[in-house]
Amino acid sequence: MVLTKALEGFGNYCTFLWRCFAIPEKWKELFKRYTDEMYKLGIDSIPLILIVSLFIGSLCTILIKLNINNPLLPRYAVGLTTREIILLEFSSSILCLILSGKIGSRIASEIGTMRVTEQIDALDIMGINSASFLVLPKIAGLVTILPFLVVICMATSLFGGYMICVLTSIVDVDTYLYGIQTMFIEWYVWFALIKSLFFAFIISSISSYYGYTVKGGSIEVGKASTDAVVMSNIMILVVDVILTKLLLQ
Repeated sequence: MVLTKALEGFGNYCTFLWRCFAIPEKWKELFKRYTDEMYKLGIDSIPLILIVSLFIGSLCTILIKLNINNPLLPRYAVGLTTREIILLEFSSSILCLILSGKIGSRIASEIGTMRVTEQIDALDIMGINSASFLVLPKIAGLVTILPFLVVICMATSLFGGYMICVLTSIVDVDTYLYGIQTMFIEWYVWFALIKSLFFAFIISSISSYYGYTVKGGSIEVGKASTDAVVMSNIMILVVDVILTKLLLQ
């Protein structure tokens, strides 16, 4: 029963995506909504990213220093380990788990509200592909802007580690800077950016699907928003494991 329901839901999701990626009727309108979504979903999230990244970078540096307190390890290991954690996981996976709560719930509640107030039905009656009109700009906008947010997260997190070294002297500043430059592997940056593209698609498409298919009233919209965030987080973790296995072996 559960498997049948899951397969039915996956089939409906695939059908929904097929409608979303139909050729737009008005490219000018698509581009306008695309730029608006990039601002609403991406630019508006920068303050949250800066705050979270700054403190996470600081915490990583402190905790790594406390746990790597072995005289046999080089002093620059703190900076090196902090950099690897930020590049490999935090700047992409953990950041997207955080953003799914903000962006995913916003998308699901916005589209869900349009569904329960019959605005989507009105678009369908007018002959407009409502799935493509509403969802395609959100998917395209988030997929475009999220890699830039990941780069901002990387820089801010490393800066947070630098600031905690300056303020507390827990690690010598020059040693920390040397550590984040030592044995740098460029592919790790590309790895994070590639993952962010997949995660952006997961967050935007799944949240849109739950909002688009909601039935009922405001209570169901709230439930759909919660379900969208939960499912997005699960799929991000699953895809994270798969991509790590494929891209880092």
